[in-house]
Amino acid sequence: MRVLSLITCLVAIAASSCGQTQKKTTSKGTIGVSVLTMTNPFFKVIGDNITKEARKHGYDVKVVSGDFDIAKQQNQVREFLVQKVAAIVLCPCDSRAIGSVIEEANKQQVPVFTADIACLAPGAKLITHIATDTYAGGKQAGKAMIEALGDRGGKVVILDFKQAESCLLRVKGFKEVIEAHNKETGKTPITIIAELPGDGQKEKGYKVAQDALEATPDLAGIFAINDLSALGAYSALEKANKTDQVKIIGYDGQPEGKQAIKEGKIYADPIQYPERIGVETVQAIMRYFQGEPPVPEILIPTGLYRKADAEKDKSLQ
Repeated sequence: MRVLSLITCLVAIAASSCGQTQKKTTSKGTIGVSVLTMTNPFFKVIGDNITKEARKHGYDVKVVSGDFDIAKQQNQVREFLVQKVAAIVLCPCDSRAIGSVIEEANKQQVPVFTADIACLAPGAKLITHIATDTYAGGKQAGKAMIEALGDRGGKVVILDFKQAESCLLRVKGFKEVIEAHNKETGKTPITIIAELPGDGQKEKGYKVAQDALEATPDLAGIFAINDLSALGAYSALEKANKTDQVKIIGYDGQPEGKQAIKEGKIYADPIQYPERIGVETVQAIMRYFQGEPPVPEILIPTGLYRKADAEKDKSLQ
């Protein structure tokens, strides 16, 4: 009987201890996150860092991928609302079409934040947009293209993604710098002959770059709005034996892109810091929960990354 009593006691103590442990780890709530895609490591890093930082503050995080499908992403937001999440973070698949479902969240008084890609729908109310200063980054890309082409100038195409506000801004900055260059006396013009839908994807980057090379055999440069489309474009150059003729400027500075810069496949990247976007997003959410007045926009500067930087980068092969 004494043994049975001791066992009962130990079980009770263990149950009580487990109960205390569970109480200590009880979540304060869940933050719902829907990113543009998980096929691009950039957005995975954002999601991972939101998750890591939120856990420090006692919040769970559910990260899902919109997969470039705005209808799918809208449904994901509605599921977050049904699940009564504490806040929603979006990297919109379409900067305008996302507005209607954000308005649904507004009606239910669920705070919505955007990361990397902003919402352009006028009726949608956001707490804070956290992103790279992509407009300034686009200007850096323009300067890099001028540097890469040197005195020869030439014809250039842009591989864009018009559904994303962040990509529109980087293209805007790029074009302004090229236009300013062309107005300078004595400068060989750089002519932007087309803006093609690379959609930030390697396969599409390859296809549209291939089409551009066939249409313009004397093409001199390609500006791609991210590393994946830049790498797809490089594959098209390899197939056409024009890797020496055409200079590529990418964007993002993901490990694969940095490696390509080291190998001379991409001339340079304005690099982003997705880990900082993730952390800053959570910090903005926490400040909002604490009742601090929200800041409408937080912008993180880019840095221009060239081959000389890649050769010093110990993270590369």
